[in-house]
Amino acid sequence: MSSSSGVLGEDIVSFGNESELVPQRAVFGCENRETGDLYSQRADGIMGLGRGQLSIVDQLVDKSVIGDSFSLCYGGMDVGGGAMVLGKITPPPEMVFSHSDPFRSPYYNIELKEMHVAGKRLKLPTGVFDGRHGTVLDSGTTYAYFQKDAFVAFSDAILREVHSLKRVRGPDPNYDDICFSGAGRDVSQLSKSFPEVEMVFNNGNKLLLSPENYLFRHTKLIGAYCLGIFANTESTTLLGGIVVRNTLVTYDRDNDRIGFLKTNCSELWRRVKISGAPAPAPSVSQSNDTNLEIPPASARSGSPANVLPGSFHIGFITFDMSISTNDSKLKLNFKELGQLISKELEVDNSQVRLLNVTSKGNDYLVRWGIFPTSSASYISNSTALGIILRLRDHRLRFPERFGNYKLVEWNAEPQRKSSWWLHHLLAVVLGCIITLSLSAIGIWLVIRHRRQSVTAYEPVASPTPEQELQPLQT
Repeated sequence: MSSSSGVLGEDIVSFGNESELVPQRAVFGCENRETGDLYSQRADGIMGLGRGQLSIVDQLVDKSVIGDSFSLCYGGMDVGGGAMVLGKITPPPEMVFSHSDPFRSPYYNIELKEMHVAGKRLKLPTGVFDGRHGTVLDSGTTYAYFQKDAFVAFSDAILREVHSLKRVRGPDPNYDDICFSGAGRDVSQLSKSFPEVEMVFNNGNKLLLSPENYLFRHTKLIGAYCLGIFANTESTTLLGGIVVRNTLVTYDRDNDRIGFLKTNCSELWRRVKISGAPAPAPSVSQSNDTNLEIPPASARSGSPANVLPGSFHIGFITFDMSISTNDSKLKLNFKELGQLISKELEVDNSQVRLLNVTSKGNDYLVRWGIFPTSSASYISNSTALGIILRLRDHRLRFPERFGNYKLVEWNAEPQRKSSWWLHHLLAVVLGCIITLSLSAIGIWLVIRHRRQSVTAYEPVASPTPEQELQPLQT
């Protein structure tokens, strides 16, 4: 129920300061009208990486700027960042491949044969993952969608394996999500509560999926997770971004194959090893492959890719939160809510301030501010980055008694550079006070001296001859 329309334009497209790709002329779509989710979503546009004449990949390949391949690597559930490589890379030995048929559909498809949950093959008819467009890998889709029979078999298999967890309702009452609580907040420990899943390709290669590849966090219950796999209304199997979290995916179009390697995508850029190129930028060339030294994923100790320049100081952060309570008699405890926010954002209570509240019936729009500590003039880069990522990914969790809520908008304000007068205001004020004080003391001393001088003369009734004024001799 969304639409986009506009005109085709041509301009110079650049690829950032860390890329060796020089700016190129490219055709792009220039929108002049959007409706629905395309208009209301946070993203300002779409970068087409598919098969087609106007895809940015095809345009660069046609200009012989890059080889006919590209790679994507998405960060994990709790960590942002990742990497994109335009051009060929030398595939790591551990990478597993599936054939991709470019003539079957314009989408990037893979040949998925069967799936295993906790080592047990799902009992499904042959070809269930081969309907219509087959199994399509779509980096622009968030979740995964299975043909109905495959979805039922998969969800039933997961339910059989999660004995210690409690089944809970999903975050949105409009959807019948399959959710569980009791797994804890640490994503690295999810494998203790949820089973591993294997995708088996037609060529026998297997891709191991960890729990973060089929779960998403419950937005209202701490330590709760929901299945990110849903039933598709048609026979095509659609694998979205959730399935390839912390997975380097190489779209080797030149050889009609797609490769997968489990790795820590948030740390990938720092581990790119290029001979003869300044780190951390990748060298992309049509004739020479880029060499990536990528160890398999292990500990999830990486920090998010830095989205703020090192010299950029945040003065304060604001965000708007809409809250809908189910009980009209319930009055929101904003002090408690502020304490929960400080806990979720890992800041001190004194840094969280309530800026504004508007209400209509059971609905509230609340604006909060996150400010520096009393001993600092700005929020440190690492702290600001953590706060921004939590807000951006909607990772705040509150008890159910606060009702339904969502983050509407957030904004990070840079540290304001004070003017000379503002910066030296205290010194100026102290200087003025001291000057006025000294002036007052000086005036008081002069007046006192004059008074003492007047009272020093004794009144004389009649002057003596010695006191008579003598005429001035000229």
